[in-house]
Amino acid sequence: MKIGELAKATQTQTETIRYYEREGLLPAAPRTDSNYRRYGPGHVERLALIRRCRSLDMSLDEVRELLRIRDDPDAGCGEVNDLLDEHIEHVSVRLKELKALRGELQALRARCTNPQSAKACGILEGLRQGDGAAPHASGNHLSHTHSRGTIRSRGPG
Repeated sequence: MKIGELAKATQTQTETIRYYEREGLLPAAPRTDSNYRRYGPGHVERLALIRRCRSLDMSLDEVRELLRIRDDPDAGCGEVNDLLDEHIEHVSVRLKELKALRGELQALRARCTNPQSAKACGILEGLRQGDGAAPHASGNHLSHTHSRGTIRSRGPG
């Protein structure tokens, strides 16, 4: 199948498929005489696995590691368990951060209960002063690092 057919079969944008190929997550497809990529069932299965991992907010490095283990039939699954345990911990940390962020936003929202002019807006004043919405020590509300040191990014897919 051509890249458009793979995209349709997996509900993945063609740019994302090419990106996964460049990142080494999806093996390069052989080319036809007219230079079209030709994908097979293995590509569909692998792309479905990648997309499922990404839907679970796994980083590309985590996906890469899972694929490496999957591609070695004699590998033990202890590494998979370890990787998932780390990811679960990361999600737990993010949940705490999101709850704190919600509290900060609610405190800001409570500063302005009736619509009025912008110059009298308690929310804008709170943002200016930093009241009720102090950033975390990292300087932002959500951590963007993972316990393996990987920058967490949604990126394509």
